[in-house]
Amino acid sequence: MSLLGLYSLLLVAPSLLLGGPSGSSWNSLQFFYTTMLEPVQDLPDFIALGYVNDQLIGHYNSTTRRAAPVVPWIRKAEKEEPRFWDRVTQIAKHHELQMKGNLRDLQRVYNRSGRMHTWQCRYGCELSNDGRKNGFDHYAFDGVYYGSFDPETLTWRRDMVPPQVIRRKRDDDDAYSKLVKAFLEKDCVEALRRLLDYGKESLLRREPPVVKVARKPSYDGRETLVCRAHGFHPKEINATWQKDGEAWEQETFHGGVVSNSDGTYYTWLSVKIEPKDRDLYRCRVEHDSLLEPLNVSWEEPASSKVGVIIGILAGVVASTLLVAGIIMCIRK
Repeated sequence: MSLLGLYSLLLVAPSLLLGGPSGSSWNSLQFFYTTMLEPVQDLPDFIALGYVNDQLIGHYNSTTRRAAPVVPWIRKAEKEEPRFWDRVTQIAKHHELQMKGNLRDLQRVYNRSGRMHTWQCRYGCELSNDGRKNGFDHYAFDGVYYGSFDPETLTWRRDMVPPQVIRRKRDDDDAYSKLVKAFLEKDCVEALRRLLDYGKESLLRREPPVVKVARKPSYDGRETLVCRAHGFHPKEINATWQKDGEAWEQETFHGGVVSNSDGTYYTWLSVKIEPKDRDLYRCRVEHDSLLEPLNVSWEEPASSKVGVIIGILAGVVASTLLVAGIIMCIRK
């Protein structure tokens, strides 16, 4: 199926979903929609975003009313289908009307007027490195999880019972649910594979992490070691603390893995220690780009070492001058 065919299927697929991908070992194609009533001044009241993994590939909003590419490699789709972005624009406009209509229905059903409301969705598919695949379709109202579609059981799970107009007889229409399942698990996955091929130089590249350990004194006389890893790709990374060669979990904290502007990733972890045990700790980092794990310890900054060396040399010079002065006095 062509990429344009994928976007065409979005007209009949539910434009509703919120959540996150299963994990960094999975590649994903996902679409985010957000619409609001009583929008903030100078901001669009509808936004649509398309992502491959964590990389934004295209966007549309109610102000420009035109879908546009973000990354250069997505333009390869235009060579296959010259009117690709024209069709994407039309589909985005369709979903804009649908989302706004759904939000008005929700506002009326729950009697929530007089303030800003949001209706958000995320849907798409994932493909693991070992060939497993997964489809997802979730949605949220005013930032609260609202429900999702389960492709395995062909049912819609809800935390809040939606009104009939939004439900669109989904539970009663087995054919519709099967169409959604086919889109999420087959057509979307085929498009994801094609996009991964288009952007393989960017999406599938391997960049090793740069790892450094810093030290911060605490008010209670203890210390906190902070291990920072940055500049790595792909996203999946395993960073842990070791004490004297053994895994160490006590008083450790882990930051999330976040993306940098250049498409690489950053993460951190910390551990609180006794200063006397500082040399026993290592930050162990495993990543697909590394032939073997990195084991990084805290090192005294070069400026401090220079200061120590200068201090030692100054002491030696002072001692030498003192001895020389004593000898001169004796000779006199």
